[in-house]
Amino acid sequence: MEELLVENHAAVRVLTMNRPAKHNALNTGLTAALVDALSVAAADDSCRAIVLAGSGKSFCAGADTSEFAALSGAGDDGENTASGQGAHAANRRADLTASLHAAFPRTAKPIVSAVQGNALGGGAGLALACDLMVVADDVRLGYPELKHGIVAAIVMANLVRQVGQKTAFGLVSTGRMLDAQAAVALGLAHDCAPLDQLRDRAIGLADQLAGWSPVAMQATKRLFYRVSNLPFEEALAVGRDTNVMMRGFGKKATQ
Repeated sequence: MEELLVENHAAVRVLTMNRPAKHNALNTGLTAALVDALSVAAADDSCRAIVLAGSGKSFCAGADTSEFAALSGAGDDGENTASGQGAHAANRRADLTASLHAAFPRTAKPIVSAVQGNALGGGAGLALACDLMVVADDVRLGYPELKHGIVAAIVMANLVRQVGQKTAFGLVSTGRMLDAQAAVALGLAHDCAPLDQLRDRAIGLADQLAGWSPVAMQATKRLFYRVSNLPFEEALAVGRDTNVMMRGFGKKATQ
């Protein structure tokens, strides 16, 4: 069974994580497939917006813990080999996960997540990495890593930027689960929909974004992520330069 399904709805590319028996837990294969699919979509002019979804009851339950033994450095005989193959595997896996999260802001086309059921740990981070999130009324979004003796590590950078320091620390330190209303109230989710309408609602939102001038939409996303990490004066200067650049594309592109 393919771990990632790809289909097109007019100008909207829908990427569906397809490990329902594992609640779409992120193993190496699925993570690599997502990185590749985002790269392909970014280069395809027929695709103007992307929806990220999960098959089955959950959006994504986080990292696939069945891979942890191989990444921990424990050999077949139980001896620790962290200085050897285990350490190399852990580094490669961490690099792959970081590459996936970096791909979302780098992809100039808007990305909408359609999130139902469990979105936990890495799954919550994946949902938040998208530009906009639509949640179903059954969603459970949170970071329970400390309950399992691990750390919400790579997802931390984006979480802090999304909700601020105090709220982010509260989520990762207590393992608090957010329902749909809380996700909307915190500004993490753009919209909430009944479960049976979630996919259509997310595709509809993406279709709206795909309808704008692609030049203006992509410039808007690039500018958004640049200014979000700059001091005010530098952000103004970048915005000023984009304003001048967009004048060259005509009135329609700058509106």
